[in-house]
Amino acid sequence: MKILAIESSCDETAAAVVEDGTRVLSSVVASQVAVHHVYGGVVPELASRKHVEAIVPVVREAIETAGIDRSELDAVAVTQGPGLVGALLVGFSYAKAFAWGLGIPCVGVNHLEGHMSSIFLGDNPPSFPYVALLVSGGHTSLYYVTGPTEYELMGQTRDDAVGEAYDKVSKMLGLGYPGGVVIDGLAGKGDPKAISFPRPYLDKKAFDFSFSGLKSAVGRHLKEFPEPDEERLRNIAAGFQESVAEVLCHKLMYAAKVKGCRHVAVVGGVAANSRVRDMVAKAASRRGLSFHTPELKYCGDNAAMIGAIGYHRFMEGSTLGLNDDAYSRARLPSNTKHK
Repeated sequence: MKILAIESSCDETAAAVVEDGTRVLSSVVASQVAVHHVYGGVVPELASRKHVEAIVPVVREAIETAGIDRSELDAVAVTQGPGLVGALLVGFSYAKAFAWGLGIPCVGVNHLEGHMSSIFLGDNPPSFPYVALLVSGGHTSLYYVTGPTEYELMGQTRDDAVGEAYDKVSKMLGLGYPGGVVIDGLAGKGDPKAISFPRPYLDKKAFDFSFSGLKSAVGRHLKEFPEPDEERLRNIAAGFQESVAEVLCHKLMYAAKVKGCRHVAVVGGVAANSRVRDMVAKAASRRGLSFHTPELKYCGDNAAMIGAIGYHRFMEGSTLGLNDDAYSRARLPSNTKHK
């Protein structure tokens, strides 16, 4: 089954053709980083306008790169939410119209489920059950995953998501947007022990997160050293990143212990962070656990992951009507279990 997938939840316009939920025939992403960089973050109105400009050529390129004709498509899958509602509506409306024009089903999927399914686009997917840490610009959550569309939410952030904290700290340091990439690169040149920031565990035997205090700690340090030199900037970045990585790693390892899982995964945009990947990989190895993470190209927002989960939702019989709408706030799928 060949599915055209479309993603426009934030600042990437993406389309892909995915076969049977795992084989990526094409994946095209049009990034808006250059547009939003000067503002230090995503400007929703500009994002929506850029999606309107990019959606047609991106979809056309995805189909052409896949080497198929649109008549060979069996369904369309599209991000329904959560995200910036204006941005979502561009891809969502286009997907419904595209599917209606071809007379094929359209499937609306949860963006978070897409990130969870990105782990199955590579050569080394985890076996069920496993514990997944989903970390991105807007979300930081722990899930116990028992099937392709079966999750138990174990914990989530009470305030800033990890990616949001990275962006805000980057702005404090005058490093620009996107903060995750900039801080990761700078931290690699610094000493993580030179400046010790607090580890916001909240409770080492619980699964919720909070990163606003860590962000504030960086702000207090900058008040004491308002014009840091290059060495101090590198050490601030390294100290901040070390704190984030230790907290994320501890929570994931503890969740795996509680659930008795032999497989752990990290997904989402922050899964591309070099220190998080390295620390989790080593911690998992010490405990005899199998560690899984998507290829770097599938960590950030992309449409291939939407096609992956779209396949499973379609097989369950979940399709959209023309009157269905996008949603901006995070909500879990109807069959997601709660702790």
